[in-house]
Formats: sequence, structure tokens, C-alpha cells
Amino acid sequence: MHDLPTTARAVIIGGGIIGCSTAYHMGKLGWTDTVLLERKKLTSGTTFHAAGLVGQLRTSANITQLLGYSVDLYKRLEAETGLQTGWKMNGGLRLACNAERWTEVKRQATTAHSFGLEMHLLTPQEAQDLWPLMTIDDLVGAAYLPTDGQANPSDITQSLAKGARMAGVKIFEDTTVTRIIVENGRIRGVETPFGTIECEKVIACAGQWTRTLAATVGVNVPLVSVEHQYMVTERIEGVTPDLPTLRDPDRLTYWKEDVGGLVWGGYEPNPKPWALNGIPEEFHFDLLTSDYDHYSQFMDNAIARVPALATAGVKQLINGPESFTPDGNFILGEAPELRNFYVGAGFNAFGIASAGGAGMALAEWAATGAAPYDLWPVDIRRFGRVHQSTDWVRARTLEAYGKHYTIAWPSEEMRSVRPTRRSPLYAHLKAAGACFGEKLGWERPNWFADLAAGETPVDRYSYQRPGWFSAVAREHHAARTAAVVIDQTSFAKFTLKGPGAAAALNWIAAGNVDRAVGSLTYTQMLNPKGGIEADVTVARVAVDEFYIVTGTGFATRDFDWIDRNLTGDCQLVDVTSGSSVLSLMGPHARQVLSAVTDADLSNAAFPFATARRISVAGCPVLALRVTYVGELGWELHMPTDVAVTVYEALMVAGGPHGLTNAGYRAIETLRLEKGYRAWGSDIGPDHTPVEAGLAWACKLKSGVDFQGRAALQAQLAGGVRKRLACFTVDDPSVILLGRETITRNGVRAGWLSSGGFGHTVGLPIGLGYVRNPDGVTDQYMTSGDYALEVASEIIPARLHLQPLYDPANARVRSVE
Repeated sequence: MHDLPTTARAVIIGGGIIGCSTAYHMGKLGWTDTVLLERKKLTSGTTFHAAGLVGQLRTSANITQLLGYSVDLYKRLEAETGLQTGWKMNGGLRLACNAERWTEVKRQATTAHSFGLEMHLLTPQEAQDLWPLMTIDDLVGAAYLPTDGQANPSDITQSLAKGARMAGVKIFEDTTVTRIIVENGRIRGVETPFGTIECEKVIACAGQWTRTLAATVGVNVPLVSVEHQYMVTERIEGVTPDLPTLRDPDRLTYWKEDVGGLVWGGYEPNPKPWALNGIPEEFHFDLLTSDYDHYSQFMDNAIARVPALATAGVKQLINGPESFTPDGNFILGEAPELRNFYVGAGFNAFGIASAGGAGMALAEWAATGAAPYDLWPVDIRRFGRVHQSTDWVRARTLEAYGKHYTIAWPSEEMRSVRPTRRSPLYAHLKAAGACFGEKLGWERPNWFADLAAGETPVDRYSYQRPGWFSAVAREHHAARTAAVVIDQTSFAKFTLKGPGAAAALNWIAAGNVDRAVGSLTYTQMLNPKGGIEADVTVARVAVDEFYIVTGTGFATRDFDWIDRNLTGDCQLVDVTSGSSVLSLMGPHARQVLSAVTDADLSNAAFPFATARRISVAGCPVLALRVTYVGELGWELHMPTDVAVTVYEALMVAGGPHGLTNAGYRAIETLRLEKGYRAWGSDIGPDHTPVEAGLAWACKLKSGVDFQGRAALQAQLAGGVRKRLACFTVDDPSVILLGRETITRNGVRAGWLSSGGFGHTVGLPIGLGYVRNPDGVTDQYMTSGDYALEVASEIIPARLHLQPLYDPANARVRSVE
């Protein structure tokens, strides 16, 4: 170890496939002064025992793109490095054994088409022609992705490592990182038994060791180890090298060819956690004891699908621990707790499929400070304080593991470790019939059952109209014709205070927040490319203080984005848990609120886009005149200790005016009718306000500069290649969920970013970007004939550039 360097620009910790892919791509980016340190040997953690299936399709276009990059890399890697990878593009089959699964598969095929991925629907016989060893008597159909494949995990890792070395990256095995050196909140280096390496960036790709490693520097990485088993058979007659990979989710199993035999495993509903008291010190190239009793739950289903298994010889039952996460997605990005500390971990047993793209993305993120494109589904900032509890993370992760092959129902909620975070109104809402959902640990009312009519507040999932459809319709119509109250206590809420607050925030915000005290501004926060990093509401509550409100799930991300872009004398504080929020919305909202306050609520005294401190039922309230449902309304922000008092007073006062409870699923249907955008689906870092129809919210007519302004001005001058539009179909029975393919004049032109049903207009509604490399103008958008591919069926659609619901009286309510 005499040649261990004393300095490096970046140190990668972990020599599995993720670490080696990151090292390879750091070298490609010219970061040749990068060092990879592996505590034992390359691949010796979990990579060496991975099954090696490589699938691409995910519910996110960008994650699908990332996995597609893996395939492209694996195709050419052997030619570049001279080391075999075991890669073969033999395609992948996915089976459906019942009507609901077949609907899911057809929707997956549509998603694939939306994202430009080839996927074919097959009859049972066509599927058997590709996989002759299986029975098909229970099949409804199958899907085939010809560009999926399989690889040898260890060989690919060694090939990536060689490619990294060829670029100048240094790799050291048997070199444990004993300490990450942090001084005054900045990374200074890493310590090893062979010396210290000073560095500016650390990239943790330590697999199931990452949570413990990161915790030493105050970084939370929510993953735990779970046992995962698969069986390797002897040669089986009829197994050929070109046999596609096979996923049989209704029987919980997956299959791939291996040297004339089969590798097959599954995802059981009762997984076994591992290393509850920590990973053994010397654990490397180790497997766990095979648990045939636990694995036996797959056998009957497996033999029924592949009868030859009954007489096949068994080489080995491999039991290897893998790192899994609470939502089944891997973890990438710069830690919000520590600048220049990056994470690539928690790959949920699809690390081989992800590694090429994940390494590319992580390397670019570390080298440039920004992801190559929006990676929100896997961003480490999607987690929050609730994920600091290992017990919470383990319980939720085991549930997610057990649902790996169950049908992914639309709007399905997880059940484990609930309730955790509760609004003061939880008991009141539960008694009123609330059916709760959960986000970032918060219990939130999704919809309300009519208990008097015998309804039960239990979700009934379906790919058709779900069980809550009529309940949400009631709430929707109440919001449009009377008034509703919605508990939105889970909103993330920050205060920014200090003499430099106004100048700092006005640079970050695209809208003008440097206005009079009492002003309320809806604004985006942009990156230098004009992409929307946050979508927030800002109230100026004092000359030197701002109150910022954003979505529940964006608490960590938005705080991090604002904090890292702040300059000057000001401080950002998360005050989420200190206040409750009741949203009072609807044409009767003013009458209801007037009954419990002496404040002047007239439009002249309390216009739209203003904030006032008022007294409601004798309690202090910060009232924000704003709406996300397209009706007159206020968000009422108050200390948590008065939330029950205010709620009870509103409900009594609102009785004569038709006030009722409503939930988050009604918010969704209401906002779709108004064309309001949702961050994470309709808008995000890959979309600009110009493309999203939000340029009106930016201070472009002023002479005030802001981050991203130059990019927007360039788009306004030169045009854009995609624009957000609204779509409807005339058949009210059609179910739009998002990701349906948009076609223009018969040619794929994009996909829906959101979908749902508008109960006022009585139609299915979707939002989505129309894309054209030669530019998208009003004339281009309105001149085409549009259709949507829904569950592999082409359905004529109408394009709308204006909100579907905006009659004159509604406009008066929302603006006046």
C-alpha cells in the first residue's frame, strides 16, 4: 500500500458494481484523480451473488432512460476493456394470469411505448413459443421486451473497474475506510490503515454497509439488509442460451438461463431481515445458510409453471443479503446533511440493471453538482426525519419487499408503521369517516366515507373506477358548490429570516417576492437551465421574514435547495411541526369564515394573493388567500395547540353553508380541472416555466435578475420543443392515470404526466407535454389530431390550452 495517494479530488467507498461504475464514469468525465477504496475485494459484498437480470421499464421515464443507458453500456463494454461481461440481450417476458394483472401489463406496455421502449403484447401461445419449458394453461397473456437481458455481475464489475483504471482512476482493495474526516461541516478526507487521503468529495457506494458508514458523519441513508434466495439448477433439457428472462409475478418468481440450467428465485410476502445487530466484521464473499423451509413456499407455484423443475438437479440454493429501501427505489445523490457527500446505495436486488446508468448519473452529479436529469424517484432527498428510525425503515422496507410482485394498484397506500405523524385533528377526522393515506410519515385524509349511509373508510383498489370514486365526487361537488375544509397540516413550512432575506430569496425565486409585507407569491425556484427545482408559496410576514409553504413530500428537498442557494445574512428554519393548516375552500368559504372572525374578509380588504394575521374563534391564525382547487378560499395556518378549536368552530359555523370535510383525492380531481401543475409529475427540473405555461409567474418583465432567467429568455426568443397541455376523452369510463401515450396525427408525441377524472366536467382529464424536436407553437399544438394510448388501446382525445373549469363566476371567486 506504499502507493496509496495522499490527495484525491474524489474518493469512492465500495468496490461493488455501483462503485466501479461510478469510478468508470468519473474517469470518463476527466476526474482521473479519483480513488476507489474497497474494504475487501471487488464484488465481495453483494454483487458477487446477484442473479444478474437486466430489465429496463420503470414507472418513471427518466429511471427507464437510466436503465436503458445500462443496456447500452453493457453492449459495448467488452469491446472497450477486453474483459467479458456475460451480457446477452435475450429479451424479457412478463406473464399475466388474471384479468387485473393483464390490465396492469397492458398499461406497462403503454408506459413502455410512452418512453420509447419496445414492448410487445403476446398471446399465451406466443409466450410459450419463446419459453417452451413453461405451462400456459393459466395465462391470460404476456409482454415481451426484446432489449432486456442478463449479465454476469462479477464480470461486468471487473470490466468497469478495468475501464476506470484505463482512464487513470486508482483502485485499492483490502483498504478499509476507518473514518471520514469532517471539519467545520466540510469533508477533508478519509482515513485508512495505510494513511489518510485528503479529498473534497466522498461517494459512498458501500451497499448494505452504507447506512452505518454515512451515519458516522450525520447522514441518513434509509436502507436495511434482507435475505434474498434463489436456486441454481443443473442442466435441464430444452434450456437454450437464448431463453429470455422470465418474470411470473402472480407466482412471485423470476427465471433466467444459466449454463444450460435455470436460475430462479422469488419475492415472498414474509421476507426475513438480516443483520439486525449489525453486519459481521469480516463478512465478505459470504453467503447465509440456505433456508429450504422458507424457500419451499415457492416450490409448488414454480413446478406448476416449469414442470421440468420437479426432476431437475439442484446445484445450490443461494441465500445472500441485499440492501432494500422503504419504497423499493434505490438512493442516489448528494446528502442534504453534508455537502460533497454523495450516495449510491439501496438497489433492492436490481443493482445490476441499474449500475451502468446509476454510476453515470452519480459521477456527473458529483463532478458538476447537479444530476444529468430529474432523478426525483431515487433522490436521497425524498426521505425525511421519520426515516432516521431503523425500526421504521425496516418495517416499511419489509412491506415493500413483500409487494415486489403484487399488483401495483393506482394510489395504493402502504400499511406498516402507521400511524406515526398525526395532525391534532386525526381523531376528529377518523370519527368523521376519514380514510387516511400516508406521506413522509404523516397521516393525511384521502377521502371521507359517509358513515351514516353505511360506507366504510377502506380503500378498494382497481384499474377501473376505485372504491372511493363516488365519495371523492361528493367532496369535489361540495368544493364547487358550497365549501370544504381540508386538513393540510402536513405541508412543509419554513421561515427565512434576516436582513438579507429579501435579496437572497428574490434571487432564488423566479417570481417577485420582494413586495410589501402581507404579500403572497406563488413562485417557482429554478436551476441555471431554467428547470423547476421547487414550486412554493411565499408569504412576506415582516420586512425581514418570509414564510414558505411547499408540499409534504418535498420537505427535505426544498429545504435543501433553498438552503444551498442562499447568500447573505439570513437563516432558514423548518417550522413544519409547529403549525397546523386547515384549507377552507369553496364559493361559501367567505360566509363560513366570517362567522368565526371579526376580520374584514371582503375582496377589497383581503384580496387574492395576500396574507393576514387574523383571529379565528379567538385563536391566532395566519390566513393565506390562495387556492389549489380553483375556488375562493384561504389556507389557515395556526399553532398546533389551537387546531382543534378552530376546526370545531368552522364545522359549526359551516353547517348552514354546506361545509363538509374533504381529502387529498378531491384536491387532485379539482386541480386537474383547473390545470394546476403538480411538482414531481407535471413540472420538475427537466421542465421550465415557459414549457409548463408558468412564465406568467416569473418576474420577466422586471429588470430584476434571478437564477434561471437567462435560460427562460432564450426560450422565449427561440421557442421550445415541448409544451404542457390538457387532454380529455369523451368516454367517461376511460381511466387515465398518467403515462398514457400521446399521439399527434398518429405519431408518438409524449405522454401524460397526470391523469384523473373531473367530476364537474364529467370527463377523464390528463396533463402532458406535446413534444417535437422542430419546435412546439400554439399553431402546432392546435393543428394536430390527438389520441391517447390507454392500456394498449388507442382512444381519440381533445387538446385544450385553457383550463377546463373556469366559468365567469369561478373566475370571480378565485381572483376577487
